[in-house]
This record gives sequence, C-alpha cells and structure tokens, in this order.
Amino acid sequence: MQLTRRAVTGAMIALAGALSWSGPALAQQEVKIGYALAAAPDSHYGVAATKWQEVVEAETDGRYTFRHFPSSGLGGEREVIEGVQLGTVEATIVSSGTLSNFVPEAGVFDIPFLFRDLSHARTVLDGPIGQDILKRFDDAGMVALAWGEQGFRHITNNRNAIETPKDVAGLKLRTMENPTHILAFEALGAAPTPMAWPEVISALQQGTIDGQENPLSVITSAKLSEVQDYLTLSGHVYSPAMLIVSKQLWEGMSPEDQEVFRKGASEAVAAMRDFVDNVETSGVEQLKGDGMEIGTLSAEQKAAFQKSLAGAYEQYYETYGKDLIDQIIATE
Repeated sequence: MQLTRRAVTGAMIALAGALSWSGPALAQQEVKIGYALAAAPDSHYGVAATKWQEVVEAETDGRYTFRHFPSSGLGGEREVIEGVQLGTVEATIVSSGTLSNFVPEAGVFDIPFLFRDLSHARTVLDGPIGQDILKRFDDAGMVALAWGEQGFRHITNNRNAIETPKDVAGLKLRTMENPTHILAFEALGAAPTPMAWPEVISALQQGTIDGQENPLSVITSAKLSEVQDYLTLSGHVYSPAMLIVSKQLWEGMSPEDQEVFRKGASEAVAAMRDFVDNVETSGVEQLKGDGMEIGTLSAEQKAAFQKSLAGAYEQYYETYGKDLIDQIIATE
C-alpha cells in the first residue's frame, strides 16, 4: 500500500510525540523535546534553535533535552503547527506564513511596506502590539513565547529582472499560505502560488513556478542561487517568525521551568536577529558571487509598487483596522 505524503508526515509527527513525556510530573523526570524547523541547521532557524536548547538544557541540569527535526523533517509549517496544537510536536520556530490561519490578527505584520526598517519592526513586535498578539495564540491551543525574525523579503525568479510593477505581471510566484501576501501579489498582477516550502526547490527546477520571495536569510541558506537567476532586493514585506511550544508541555512545567523556557526563547531571538543582521550585509555579496543578477528597488520604484497596492490596503484596513495599521506605522 502506498502512503500519502500527509500520512507519512503524520506518522513522523506522531513518532516525535512518542519521544516525549507529558503531564504534571515533568519537573521530576527527563523530558525529550521534539523540535521541528522548516530551515536547515545552519540557517537563522538553526542558530535560534541551538541557543534555545543550550539555555534550557544548561539551566535545568539536562532534565530537558532537545531532538531537532530541521529542513522540514516533520513536514510543512502548517502540519507542524497542527502537531503543536495536538501536542505531538513540543516546540517549533515558524515563519509568519501560516500563523494567520490560526490567529488572524498575526497577519497584520505581513502587510507590504508596513515597516521602515528592522529597528522599527523589532520595536513594534517587542512592544505592546506584538506582545498582545502573542497572547492570542493561547486560544489557538499554543503558547507563543517570543517573536523571532527572518528579515525583509525579496523576490527571486528565472524570467526577468524586476524594476516596475509591470515586471511582476503574470509571474508565477510561490508565496506562503498567507492571505495578506497573496492579496498583495494579486494586486500587482502576479500569479501567486501558495506552496509548502518542502515543494519549492523541485517546483523551481521543473519550471512549475517562475520564482519565489523570501528574506536573504532563507535565500542564502536554501542555496536558491542554484535554481534562480534574478534577485530583486525589493524589501516588500518584513517577515517575522515565532517561537512556540505546545500547551501540553507548558502546562506540565513548573513556573521555574517556564521562566527558563522564556529566557531561552529570548536569547534565541537575540541570536536569530544577529544572524539576520549579518546576512543582510554578507548575503548579497555571496549571491552575487554565486552568479545571480541582482537589482535593488530605489525609493521611487518602491513608491510605484506601493501605489499599485492602494486597493489591497483598503482591504487590509477592513481586515485589521486602519487605527492599528496607522499605530504601527507611527511607532518610533
């Protein structure tokens, strides 16, 4: 009998859950944490995961041990988040791509051209607005501990260089399963194609899609220069990530262990942001050396893209509230 991909993934997630214990006695016994990541171990995800593990294992005298499943080893991010809800995956770091499917308010941070720079984004996420949205994940059956980071998203493709919105028209572009992103690319005339990350490389190789969009931290770690010719430094969307644990794990911990996990998450975020800061300066040179043709949108060119998104912004106002969006933009 041939198993479907979803069935195989479900079995793997169940296996990860079987490696752990849960219940009120967590503080008295060794607990193995199944830790799922979409990206490779040497990525910003891997750096954050390692730091989180180091802090927790050190400060609990090894009572908690982590087993990593990187490179989508337990499936796509939607499947992993569902595993966290079920308690079959204990911890994960995920992009904002699928989060709005579980907590719709989280999608506000994916609005194009919302943030001026990394400092602005970090201030909002670490402040009252970002922390309020973290708390809302409790009602979705998860414990969201901190906002991580991927950086600003850029477009790669195999069709043409991008300088104006017309250059995007008809482009078959892989997007995350994110309604906010999809709406923006539809407004620009592209053909957004939602696709789980594990399927992207083969789709690019086969020509099923023309391109994709991701931060430099992903473009470099996934070696997209091997399957893409053009990189446009568009910075069209800031891409946060989130550090999450299952409620079953969390509720079985002592308050002291919960604080250790929070501390570990905080230090993991710092490591992740350091990685992003570094790749923002080194990644472009690396990709240029790999042979990619690289262009950067000027302020005037970005303004033209923003103008093309006016209709999308009206829908964003209806979905998230103009007051909230204006408050984010005005944050210093």
